Amino acid sequence: MDILFLTLADFGSVKERNIYTDLMREFVNNGHKVYIVSPVERRRKQATRLIDEGNCKILRLKIGNMQKTNLLEKGISLLMVEKKFVNGIKKYFSKVRFDLVLYSTPPITLQNVVAFAKKRDNAKTYLLLKDIFPQNAVDLGMISKTGLTGLLYRFFRNKERRLYALSDYIGCMSHANVEYVLKHNPEIPRDIVEVCPNSIEPMVIQKDPLVRRKIREKYGIPLDKVVCIFGGNLGLPQGIQFLLDCIKANRDNESVYFLIVGSGTEFNKIRGFFDREKPANAKLLKQLDRVDYEVLSNCCDIGLIFLSSKFTIPNIPSRILSYMQASMPILAAIDKSTDLGKMIDESKSGLWCENGDIKAFGEQLALLLSGNSVIQMGINARKYLEEHYTASHSYNIIISKFV
Repeated sequence: MDILFLTLADFGSVKERNIYTDLMREFVNNGHKVYIVSPVERRRKQATRLIDEGNCKILRLKIGNMQKTNLLEKGISLLMVEKKFVNGIKKYFSKVRFDLVLYSTPPITLQNVVAFAKKRDNAKTYLLLKDIFPQNAVDLGMISKTGLTGLLYRFFRNKERRLYALSDYIGCMSHANVEYVLKHNPEIPRDIVEVCPNSIEPMVIQKDPLVRRKIREKYGIPLDKVVCIFGGNLGLPQGIQFLLDCIKANRDNESVYFLIVGSGTEFNKIRGFFDREKPANAKLLKQLDRVDYEVLSNCCDIGLIFLSSKFTIPNIPSRILSYMQASMPILAAIDKSTDLGKMIDESKSGLWCENGDIKAFGEQLALLLSGNSVIQMGINARKYLEEHYTASHSYNIIISKFV
């Protein structure tokens, strides 16, 4: 099949490793031709270009700035992005007739691009639903359903409904996601919504004591502590305040060391906390290059997950996959809506509590620090990843609808 993948994720090669490139690589490895539109923001000062990697072609499409910019520029860029995508497809993929269009949320604002490809080529469509917007923005207090921002909510909610209506199939991250989508969008036929989780092509991780020592020494991380890592996006969805509360509550715990690595809207808040509190058993690092981050993460002991307690929509953060890949037990502080806790219990890969419950977090941390089952939890995590969250697993779910 000729497959079009639409995304706002920024990557320049299908050989890169993330939840999207791993899945696209699986399509290529199974004999399909893949065409990807992956935009690059104007600030990068790169012209639009087509990257040819054999059976995978990546259109690096120049668009306006959408991240780390003012609201006006972001809004204009967001409104223009659909037109740019359509024009890019017309110019660079004019001779291709797509059999299948894959697209992920965020964003929902590619709805017109999906409609264009579906109508032009009579293509089938499959939505990879990675977030439920605009409700997640409502949960986090970024917009409301009433007042001035209520206009934005209704605009994006209509976009969301039209995107669902265009989709022949909708793949959700978990069973709770499926039920949420069906409950709040009763017009969607139940038989087109299914679980198609975040997934990766797992790498073999060698636990080398010499590498562990070298990378920890490089970043000034103690060799004799149990290191709990929280890596990736540092934003409102993560409920960062509770992470800081947990570090503060455990600042005298000499057995544990907290490592935060990443970037995002809450980074300065975290840095302010470290400047004021100066916790001796914690470190904050800015986002590292991918190779260094993976080595460092693989040399930690416990993977931390935090989700804002404000969420009414179920979330499954993709960062959990890197922890499972490295055979790390998971300690999660989550909201009441997600079924992530159920997955952790089912896989016996870690422990969890509700975000906001300091006492419960401390108790679960103590169990991980003192228990002999920690190594087995890490083994269980890796096993569960290989059984449920591989790119080949997601590929088979998708392709079964079209063969």
